[in-house]
Amino acid sequence: MTGQKKTDLGLAAIAVALVVACGSPAAPTATSTTTTTTTTTTTTTNTNTAAPAMYARFTSAVTVSVEGTQVVLKSAGVPDHKSPYWPTTNALYEAATAGVQLAPNTISSYSFTLRVPSSPAVATASDTPLGAIGMAVNGVAIFNQYAAGRSPLGAEILSFDRFNGHPQQQGQYHYHVEPLWLTSNSGASSLIGVLTDGFPVYGPKDTDGTSPSNLDSCNGHTHATVDAPAGIYHYHVTATTPYISGCFKGTPGSVG
Repeated sequence: MTGQKKTDLGLAAIAVALVVACGSPAAPTATSTTTTTTTTTTTTTNTNTAAPAMYARFTSAVTVSVEGTQVVLKSAGVPDHKSPYWPTTNALYEAATAGVQLAPNTISSYSFTLRVPSSPAVATASDTPLGAIGMAVNGVAIFNQYAAGRSPLGAEILSFDRFNGHPQQQGQYHYHVEPLWLTSNSGASSLIGVLTDGFPVYGPKDTDGTSPSNLDSCNGHTHATVDAPAGIYHYHVTATTPYISGCFKGTPGSVG
């Protein structure tokens, strides 16, 4: 990722790309915010005991509930860390680090709901859409490896903040690649989040500290995790495309 950020691409190209990039079929439902809003960091984990054990690792920014055969995750979609994309009056605002070419977008809260199978099962692999394909443990949306028109991220990579996130034009903050805020604080084998098919996403390492070498086309494999010692299919973030997931390994739920 470091080499790509050194690519000599103009800020104007990034701004134009992000006007239409990272789009979802329907824009998120925005919640009115003002530039005086202050967001605080929280590390409290979710304590819903009816959901599978891994959901205890989601922070209190995420409401976890169970409805029938689905786990329902709800958040305001905003990060719990600093970013130059916060309004300058927000306590979490920071100036952009060297090399970041800011897009003309600002983080906004919105109603983000994910419904996923509580007992995910491997099915015929299917393509991931543009827009949210999952939720990180801090309530932030996970996007796939594409920009608008399903083109490579390219110039968008230059606009990522130091934790590898940025907002799209409606203010929906998201990660396309490894969320460095999560892996730097919780470890390289930690739970990153869950995709809409119910399968978890972990950092770039397995629980034994090694890098997985047998990932399939969806960027996952079946292996023991800290949340499933007997083994479960899961995705891993990687330094190369597809970064998080190349496809859904299970049947996806819904985003809304």
